[in-house]
Amino acid sequence: MIFVTVGTHEQQFNRLIQAVDELVRDKVIIDEVFMQIGYSTYEPKYTKWAKVISYEEMERYEDKAEIIITHGGPATFMNILNKGKVPIVVPRLEKFSEHVNNHQLEFARKIKELNYNIVLLEDLSDLGNILREEKNIIYSNNSNNKNFVENFEKQINSLVKVRKKW
Repeated sequence: MIFVTVGTHEQQFNRLIQAVDELVRDKVIIDEVFMQIGYSTYEPKYTKWAKVISYEEMERYEDKAEIIITHGGPATFMNILNKGKVPIVVPRLEKFSEHVNNHQLEFARKIKELNYNIVLLEDLSDLGNILREEKNIIYSNNSNNKNFVENFEKQINSLVKVRKKW
């Protein structure tokens, strides 16, 4: 099963939702798919979906899914990493009116640069290839995930402390 989540940010993420829907239509994706589409205006025709789901529902989908495709929100993909899964991270981009700036891309690049186990997808045209050719990476259960989450939380906490001193 594949779970796609775009979070609750108030801008659309049609680019990702439509790409996954078309891969299902074209039989590149043959797995069951559920998408949480948020404020996207594109409504999937070939998959099950909902605009918003509860936190408990999201947890169930994350636990059940073999593959999780997510926006670049750190809280979302950190939670996935914490479950021992490798997320496919598709950052929202300003040029497509998906966010106010490109902080998701910048942050995801930094995390990838630090060798943490995410699949960073900067070009959605590569999604089909990633799903076909790199399932071993996506399905892997990397023991570094727990260390990543712990170290990341420490870094965030230290940044918060620094800002409070200003």
